[in-house]
Amino acid sequence: QVQLVESGGGLVQAGGSLRLSCAASGRTFSTNAMGWFRQAPGKEREFVATINSSGGSTSYTTSVRGRFAISRDNARNTVSLQMNSLKPEDTAVYYCAARSFGSWATTARQYDYWGQGTQVTVSS
Repeated sequence: QVQLVESGGGLVQAGGSLRLSCAASGRTFSTNAMGWFRQAPGKEREFVATINSSGGSTSYTTSVRGRFAISRDNARNTVSLQMNSLKPEDTAVYYCAARSFGSWATTARQYDYWGQGTQVTVSS
């Protein structure tokens, strides 16, 4: 079983940066593709970024492409999301997720394990 814990959320001004981290507890981390999703109040959970098990392939939703960067460190069982040029519309609870396969995926139903989420608020 994989347990995930997000950290790094907070309040930042528009144009600022924030780095989210996800610590994974599980012996299979290096075989799990990982993803970041977000959910704003009253809206459905939205895909943000994903990375394959080795870290060699990534994918992003159009709205964050060029601003966000996902990375992982399999030696430390962590995955991160560097968020730059933040906008108020990025405000949401951000969730880290793990998939039971090595290839990345862009839909929530393709992930099997989820963290509790961390709040990111971007003020204008």
